[in-house]
Amino acid sequence: MANAGGVTAGRGDMEAYSEYAPQANVKGDAETDRRLGGTLVAVGLGVAAAGFAGRYAFQLWKPLGQVFSETVKKMPTSAFSSYYKGGFEQKMSKREASLILGISPVSVKAKVREAHRRIMVLNHPDKGGSPYLAAKINEAKDLLDKETRR
Repeated sequence: MANAGGVTAGRGDMEAYSEYAPQANVKGDAETDRRLGGTLVAVGLGVAAAGFAGRYAFQLWKPLGQVFSETVKKMPTSAFSSYYKGGFEQKMSKREASLILGISPVSVKAKVREAHRRIMVLNHPDKGGSPYLAAKINEAKDLLDKETRR
């Protein structure tokens, strides 16, 4: 330990600068090149494997895609619709009237009137609605009013 002007350079000070000192077991350039070459080969093999797997998947997907699209075409479209499919019956039934108003066939008069009012506000001919639909809505209300209890 040297004492220069009252400052002691101890072993602790030398360790603080040890990261700048050359290390004894530095690997050579040849070993670094060998490791880099091995990494590049591994990456290349991985890319090639991904390419072959993708090609195989696309070849396998074509027939499966055709089978899937044919199956979807065979399914009825009404299975995905929440709307009633079909026209009006010749003589309105209680079931059809309840479907038109969106209520249960055994609903009370107050519920029938409220449902009728709600639908007529949306479909009134004076507001651009269809007179035919308005007539059917009124017919449904009349039928359910007549058959329901107070």
